[in-house]
Amino acid sequence: MASVPQSQSEPRVLVLGIGNILWADEGFGVRAVEAFHKAYSVPENVTILDGGTQGLYLVQFVNEHDRLIVFDAIDYGLEPGTMKLVEDDEVPKFTGAKKMSLHQTGFQEVLSAADLMGHYPERLALIGCQPLDLEDWGGPLTEPVKAVLPAAVEAAVEILRGWGIAVKARAADEDVPPLLENDIDYESYERRLPMAELSF
Repeated sequence: MASVPQSQSEPRVLVLGIGNILWADEGFGVRAVEAFHKAYSVPENVTILDGGTQGLYLVQFVNEHDRLIVFDAIDYGLEPGTMKLVEDDEVPKFTGAKKMSLHQTGFQEVLSAADLMGHYPERLALIGCQPLDLEDWGGPLTEPVKAVLPAAVEAAVEILRGWGIAVKARAADEDVPPLLENDIDYESYERRLPMAELSF
């Protein structure tokens, strides 16, 4: 995560991925924000964050920012691997609204808490992907969901540029610090050898 104090003239923007990489497609949001971080650099008023399964603990981060982009696995009732963008008032924010997030604490509860505290984002975009499999413990993203990662990243880039944020593509040979550590980054976790191949 990179966060630097901002001037009053610049909107503080949070690009957030939420989900659980241990349950296959539940990890979409985390893998999407990781892919975004690897492919693009952002100015100092933008924070890139792996929110994992922190639930209501994310309220503090939402409170510190003016605009918010969220990557998440969303049950839209659509074909697996379908990406859908929901913006601003379309994103449900109260507990009584229909659950959109697949996590125990829906992100709408985080938004509701931020609203009650007087810090609801002035702009909000939810980039969701319809999952195929949420039951494969320790499994990688399924192919339909993995295939939509580039489109999800580009959707975030377009939103940021529409907000006047100077997003720049990284050089192919750029050394990018990992967003996720402790061997849970994409290469270390999802591209690992199957456990059967590691046994003697």
